Amino acid sequence: MRLFLGKGGSGRTTLAAATALDVARGGGSVLLVSIDQAHSLADVLAVEAGPDVTAVADGLDMLEVDSLGLLEQRYAALHRLATVAGGHEHAGQFDLPAPEELIGLPAVQELLALTEVAHLADAGRWHTVIVDAPASADAFRMLASPRTFSDYMDRIWPRHSRITAATGSDPRLMMVVALYDRILGGISAVRDLLDDRARTSATLVTTPDRAGFAELRLLRSWAALATLRLDAVIVNGILPDLGEDGAAAEWIATARTAQSAVLDEICALVTEVPIAVCERRSSEPIGLLSLGEMTQHHRGGRDPSQQGSGDVEPVRIGHDMGTGVDAVYTMRMHLPLADPASLTLGRVDDDLVVGADGIRRRLPLASGLRRCTVSEAEFDGTDLLVRFVPDPAVWPQ
Repeated sequence: MRLFLGKGGSGRTTLAAATALDVARGGGSVLLVSIDQAHSLADVLAVEAGPDVTAVADGLDMLEVDSLGLLEQRYAALHRLATVAGGHEHAGQFDLPAPEELIGLPAVQELLALTEVAHLADAGRWHTVIVDAPASADAFRMLASPRTFSDYMDRIWPRHSRITAATGSDPRLMMVVALYDRILGGISAVRDLLDDRARTSATLVTTPDRAGFAELRLLRSWAALATLRLDAVIVNGILPDLGEDGAAAEWIATARTAQSAVLDEICALVTEVPIAVCERRSSEPIGLLSLGEMTQHHRGGRDPSQQGSGDVEPVRIGHDMGTGVDAVYTMRMHLPLADPASLTLGRVDDDLVVGADGIRRRLPLASGLRRCTVSEAEFDGTDLLVRFVPDPAVWPQ
């Protein structure tokens, strides 16, 4: 699964569609899916979108996920099952609101959209699933929702309590436990897919201007915090080199020079993945013909020999020094482009809570580190380094 992420107006949807078409023409089977509630994928492809998967070209299918429809459909089924489970001594615990009350509840529609994508990705029908995500911050809030929901659901009704309820004498309560576990299992499947760096990656789309550059820094920081594997950056909309005289050509050349300066900064800052450049075209790329031509006009933004080492393991655990209760252990988290002033660090039970650029992530600690306390932390500009020392009260003697 390949997520296309970028700010609104960067050309994210268009480039996701062009990439999907290119992969399909290369012989792959591709599903291009939009989970942005403000869908524009069908408009870019110049096709009529239905409620189900639509064939667009040989090897290429598309779907605009109707998250509102999913919410109404799935919740109606849940409501019916909860009604069946009612009428016993625990019924008050499962007094669900009417379906229309949940419309617009934050993150629920987004979570259902991701669940649908995960289901399609696991179906085995397509070799590649390309996802046109919502704009920037909305996308990362969406991507954080599976972990947030599964963590809270497990806290609200812990597994050991559900097991006790499921092994009791009330068959209706057993049904509720099974339903709860089914919902939790679906959310966990999405979380596992997003966390699987062998299956899921992100492409960041930006523009060659100061606003785009600032947004790219945030996107890179958030992607690292989400432990998403980055596979490419596409800089979209650079002006062509006309090589002509005249006032208009001079104006374009001046604007292109400013864009090229931003591009050089992007290449200097993002060193671990390829950077592609897509020139602005004279007409809006709509339909398969124009989208097919787009990929032919990509050019490299950096000499391949200058590319960095590629994917970096997001979290690395190490033994720094000492033995027993005098040992020092380290955890490094790769956070390139994070603003040092925005970094926060906390601990909740067996999780480390790391924040950067306005977004937080809970990281489950390795079993050994759970018996340790944080002694210090520092940021070297690329990695957050956290040092742990054993807690004598719980460290094995």
